Amino acid sequence: MSDAAPASVPGVSASRGGPLRHPASESPPSPDATVKPGDHASSATSGQPASEVLSSRQAADTSAGKPASNTGKPASNTGKRDSTAETSGSSWEDERSGRPKARILLIAAAILIAAAVGVGGWMWLGREQPRPATFHAEPTSAFYTAIDTRQNDASPLTLQEVFTGATKTLGKMSLVGTREFTDCDEALWGATAPGCTQALQAMYQGGAMAGQFVVFNLADGRAADALVAALRTDGFVRQDIAFEAAGSRAQARAMGHYVTVSWVGGTAQAPAEGLVAAEDLVTALVALDGLGRAVQGRIIAAT
Repeated sequence: MSDAAPASVPGVSASRGGPLRHPASESPPSPDATVKPGDHASSATSGQPASEVLSSRQAADTSAGKPASNTGKPASNTGKRDSTAETSGSSWEDERSGRPKARILLIAAAILIAAAVGVGGWMWLGREQPRPATFHAEPTSAFYTAIDTRQNDASPLTLQEVFTGATKTLGKMSLVGTREFTDCDEALWGATAPGCTQALQAMYQGGAMAGQFVVFNLADGRAADALVAALRTDGFVRQDIAFEAAGSRAQARAMGHYVTVSWVGGTAQAPAEGLVAAEDLVTALVALDGLGRAVQGRIIAAT
């Protein structure tokens, strides 16, 4: 029969075929030593590991309504705060709290800019532009058939051609300046002149009156008629010399592919009642309208 291996007892070493020996560092237990109930040493005599006994006792205490005993070892990361998460959360809170303020500032700035642009636009474009008190408009006629299109009259007008030496004085008014526009819309407000290549302007002043004359070079008679109609309802020429629009008179003519506009009114040097006699305004208007004779000269050149 083979020898059975002796049972292993914790804390006790054995050699095969020899008596049981205790380590030199430990003294053998006293025969009189007794194990107290509840002592952890009872685990050795019962053959159960101490950990199993402890677990059984904790389970019993829990079922009895007693809190489980603390082993003294805190759970990992228990009681410790994640500094990274805390920092990120704090930054996010700061950013979130700052967003409404930044948004309010942006909205306020946008409102101020819009208000400034609106006021500036009203001052420059939106303010009420002056119109004549009396306005007469004429479409083109068969008399101007020879210059009904620019193709038959390709040469542009010149300031010297329209405003000759003989036109430096018109009745009581004298020529004070001329101007040429390559963008015809610069001479207009509230209306446009599609296809217009040039606009020539002259300004006159004398005594208690002042006035201006403008001639537009358009593509054809239809475009000329359209501009005359727009001056009647949509807009007018810009006033480039000072006179009172109240009581002023104006006339627009379509002459083939040209449009002429004459406008005259009283100035600050007018009589105390503030208005020039209607007869004087009519005389001055006829004199300004006579500057269109330069266009009639184009008919002879085109035939």
